[in-house]
Amino acid sequence: MAVPGDEVGDRVEGTDTRRVLAMTEGPYRTEGLPEVCAGAAQVEITPPLGTSLAGYFSDRVSDAVADPLFARAVVLAHGGARMALVSCDLICLTRETTDAAKARIAQRCGIPPDCVLICATHTHTGPNTRRQGRQIIPVNPDWLDALPDRIAEAVEAAHAEMFDAVLVPGRQSESAFGSNRLGRRRDGSEVFGKDGVLGPAGPIDPEVLALAVREHDGTVRAMVVNYAMHADATGGTQISAGWPGKVARTVAAVYGPQAVTVFLNGCCGDINHHHWAPKRIAPRGQLRTDQMGRAMAGLAINAVEMAEPAENATIAGRLRRPRIPWYTRDDTMRAYVENLRAQPQLNARDALIVQRFDEWPYDGQQAEVTVQAIRLGDMLFIGLPGEVFVKWGIEIKHWSPARFTFVAELANDWFGYIPTSDQAHRGAYGALPILSRRLDADGGRQMTDAVQVLMWDLWEGRE
Repeated sequence: MAVPGDEVGDRVEGTDTRRVLAMTEGPYRTEGLPEVCAGAAQVEITPPLGTSLAGYFSDRVSDAVADPLFARAVVLAHGGARMALVSCDLICLTRETTDAAKARIAQRCGIPPDCVLICATHTHTGPNTRRQGRQIIPVNPDWLDALPDRIAEAVEAAHAEMFDAVLVPGRQSESAFGSNRLGRRRDGSEVFGKDGVLGPAGPIDPEVLALAVREHDGTVRAMVVNYAMHADATGGTQISAGWPGKVARTVAAVYGPQAVTVFLNGCCGDINHHHWAPKRIAPRGQLRTDQMGRAMAGLAINAVEMAEPAENATIAGRLRRPRIPWYTRDDTMRAYVENLRAQPQLNARDALIVQRFDEWPYDGQQAEVTVQAIRLGDMLFIGLPGEVFVKWGIEIKHWSPARFTFVAELANDWFGYIPTSDQAHRGAYGALPILSRRLDADGGRQMTDAVQVLMWDLWEGRE
C-alpha cells in the first residue's frame, strides 16, 4: 500500500530519477492470526436546535451545533460468533432505549443482546435521555422515540460492510489529564471540590486502552478507546460531543474518514478535568475540549501503533441482572431534607432534592441492575449501568482474567452514581441519596462482585 512519503528522490550521477520503495502487503505478518471479520459505521443522532441540554441543574436550550452527535458502532465476527460495541454521544442511556435497540439489532443482524454493549460517552452538551422521575431538563420525546432505531442503524450499517480484519490492542498511561474531583475533610466527610480539604478523596485510573481494527493492508477502519474521565469540559448552549467527539475527529484526521472511533468512558463518577494545582492550561471551554481530545487521540494512536496484533479472537458474551436494593429513605436523609425545607429560598438543586425525596417510590424495593461482559480473545469488555466511582473500575481490572479489560460505565441502563460503600456515607456529590445515588450504599460492591463472577464464568466457559 502506497502512503505519503513512499516516493523518494534519488540523484544518480547528475540524473534526476524517482523510485518507489518496496512495501509489504501490510504492516503485520498475518499468517497464523485468527480469521476475523469486522465492520464499522456511524449514524448521526444530533437532536434539533431548541432541544434542552442535560448535565446541569438548569435548563440550557441548544442554540447551535458545535459538532454533531453520533452513534458509533464496530461489529466483530470470529468462529461463527459476533459482537457489537456501540458508543453514543449522550449523557446516559436507559434500558428503555437500549433494550429496544438490542431487539432491533438481534432481528436485523442476528447478534444476541448478550453480545451487544451500548454505552454513552457522558457528554454534558447533549439531550436528556431519561423520561422517568422528576426532571429539570425537558425531554425531546420525538427525538428520543427515534433513538433506538438510529442506534440499530449504526450496527446494521457496520454489519453490512464487513471486511477481513486484524485486531491490535494496546495500552498507554496518562495521569495528568485531570483529577479526582472529591476532597476529604479533616472530620472524615467529603465534598465536591478542593477548598479546605486535606487532598483528593480517591485515585484516578491512568490506564488508556485502545483497540485498532485494521484491514490486512493496514488501513484503520475503527478504533475503540477506553479512559475514565467526565466529558464535561465544554459547557455552554451549543450541542457538542465534548472531548470524546474530538478524539473521534482527530483519529479520523490521522487515519482517514473511514476510521470510526467508539469511545468507552471508564469509571469516572468522581473524576473530572480540573487539576488540584493551578495550571496555565485553560480550565474549561472549547479550547480545553479540543486539547483533551487531541491528547487522548494521540495516546490511543501511540498505544496501537506500538502494539502487536491479537492472536486470539474468541467471542462470547454474558449479561446478567442481579437484584440490588434501591436506596430506602432513612432518618439521616430525612433530617437533611427537613433542614432544606426550613430555608427561606432554595436553589434548583436543593428544590429538586426535596421534591424527589417526597416522591421517592423505591423504599424497600430491589432493582434489576444490568451488568455485562463480552470476551474478545485476550480482551474483556465490561458494561456497568451508572456513573461509577473510579475505585470500582480499578477493582474490576485487578481481578480480571484478561490481559486487557475495557470497562465502560453508563452501559445498557442508568442508576445514577455508584460510589464506593464507604464513600456512600461521606456526603459528597455523587454519594448523596436521592440527588445522585439511587441504589443502596453497598450497591457498588454488589454490582462489581457480580461482574467478577461474570468475568470468570465467561473466561472459564461455565454456563
